[in-house]
Formats: sequence, C-alpha cells, structure tokens
Amino acid sequence: MEIRIHAEPPRGPVQLPEPLGFGRVFTPHMFTEHWDEARGWHDAAIGPRQPLVLDASAQVLHAGQAIFEGTKAYRRPDGRVQLFRPEANAARFNRSASRMGMPELPVERFVEAIEALVGVDAGWVPSAEGASLYVRPVMVATEPTFEVRAARSFLHYVILSPSGPYFSGGFQPVGVRVAEEHIRAAPRGTGEAKTPGNYAASLAAIEAARAGGYQQVLWLDAVERRYVEEAGAMNVAFVVEGREIVTPALSGSILHGITRDSVLRLAPDLGLGVREERLDIEAVLADVKRARITEVFCMGTAAVIVPVNRIGHRGEDVAVGGAPDFPVAQRLYRALTGIQTGRAPDPYGWTRVVTVPERAEA
Repeated sequence: MEIRIHAEPPRGPVQLPEPLGFGRVFTPHMFTEHWDEARGWHDAAIGPRQPLVLDASAQVLHAGQAIFEGTKAYRRPDGRVQLFRPEANAARFNRSASRMGMPELPVERFVEAIEALVGVDAGWVPSAEGASLYVRPVMVATEPTFEVRAARSFLHYVILSPSGPYFSGGFQPVGVRVAEEHIRAAPRGTGEAKTPGNYAASLAAIEAARAGGYQQVLWLDAVERRYVEEAGAMNVAFVVEGREIVTPALSGSILHGITRDSVLRLAPDLGLGVREERLDIEAVLADVKRARITEVFCMGTAAVIVPVNRIGHRGEDVAVGGAPDFPVAQRLYRALTGIQTGRAPDPYGWTRVVTVPERAEA
C-alpha cells in the first residue's frame, strides 16, 4: 500500500502530561483512507489529526454503520516500539465489518496503516509503568442518504492516544453489579461485532452501577437471563481453587477478546488449567461464597487484567475473598504485560517491532 505522508517532525522531545488518564490525550497525526464500489480502498494518507467532515445525512449517523478496534503500542526497555497481535485485531475488525455489511480490509493493509502511523508518532509512546499508546482504528459509512441499506462509501481512519491505565488505580480490584434490567446483546445479533451501538446500549446500565458504588456491570445472557457473559466492555474469568481458569464460552453474543484468547493460551504454560463453558450466575455466586471460586477478573485491551473483589446481585454484595491478593490474576498480568512491553521473551510470536522514521524520534 502506498501511503502519502504529510506529517511534521516533532520539535524536540514530546512532553506528555501527567497523569495521562485514559483516552484523553491524542497524538498530532491520523491515518485516513476511503472505499467506494468503483475504486475499493484508495487515497491512503497520514496527515494532521483534525475533525472529520461528514455530510449531515451520512449513513453512519442514521443507519449506524460503524465499527472500531483497540490495540496498543508499547515502549520496550531498549527504547524501541512494538505492537501486540495487530493481526488478531485485523481479523476481528473484518468479522465486525462482515456482520455490519461493510467492506473488509486486507489484514496486511490494516496492520500497515497502524505501523506507519505509530512510526510517525513514535515519540508519543510513553515509557511509564502501565502506560502505552492506545491505537483506535475506525470505519464509518459516509454515503449521504436516508435509505436503509448498506452504504456505498466508507472512511477508515486510525488515531492514537498515549494513555495510562484504564482504571486509575491500575491493577487494583473493582466491584461489579449483575445487570438485572438491561441486556447487552442477543444471540445472532451484533454482540460479536465491535460496533459503537453495542457500547451505547450498555451505558445506562453502567452509569446505574457506578451510581451504586460499582465500577462495572456483569452482563447475563439475553434469553434465559442466567448465564454470565461479559463484564462491562471486557471478558470475565473465574479462578477455581487457585489452579483453573473458567470463562464463559463464546456464545454468539460475546466479543472475541484478544486479551481473553491470550490469557487462555498463556495459562497452561503457567501450570493453570482452562475451561470455556456456560456459567450460571447462581452457581458462580454460590462457589464464590464457599471460596471454591478464589478469584474473579476482567480482561480486555484497555485494562489488560483487573481483579474483581465483590459482585452485587439483587441487593446482596458478595465478596470475592478466596484469595484476597489475587495471585493467579497477578501472575497472568505480569506474564502478559511482560510480553507486551518487551520485558519478557515472546515465545508465541505475538509482538512486532515498529520501524520508526528517524525524524519521528527527533
């Protein structure tokens, strides 16, 4: 892919604000390209980050055709910058595109766009503990029409955000409340797609949970309202007797989490068993109360791994106290972040070092 680059080199070292927060600071450049039926993907470019220009009738605003991804770039101890499993993000991006009636991107094109932009803005990759450069690829429908059908033109863009931990406390436990009045997604719906509509539908429940003193929502299935699915915008896992990780099986309404997949592949090499199955919330809570479930944790790109210390359900607060220092979650967190940041060897081939133009590190 030929990418036109219109980017100014940084004037001296980049001074990042402290604290960074999450998703509040943005780098000065963005990648853009367009798609239409006649030309396919074209006009790939990197230029100044700026507001999007969309017609007021663009289909993304009326039919909701939009998808996004989330991955990260990390500063290695040797100063180089590396990505973590961008090909997996590309595959998920394309699954989302297919479900939403949008054109797919060749995997190599998706990854090349990220690599090129991260290379240009490499000076913005933080080196502080727990910090990273969050990468947000997006695709939206741009055709101006009110017709209810798949659009005929699209914009793919990528923006970057140097960020600290998703939760300000980093690896600190959070409370979750079981969602009773709302559902996140139904089987054969869009739950597997990373589309903004799924997140919009979750916000009322999340805000209600926060008002009640919890940080996240624990979603149940849409049909029987009894099987655990996700925790907020993350996958969830339970540690049984300190030696086995059990997580809800992918059901058609659960997002294919890349962190989830990484944890399930890492765990056996750390001596931990893994199971994927349907998990009844009543059975889960009973096992938490009798300390058969010793730990609970959420996992996702933004937060990586976050332990859960209490679960709210029908007015009862159930403490997760089987292993209050969360040793299994900590081992997984350290192993995974060690690979992501280059502090530990990568035997899985998950990372790739970004080629940085000399001027980008000036």
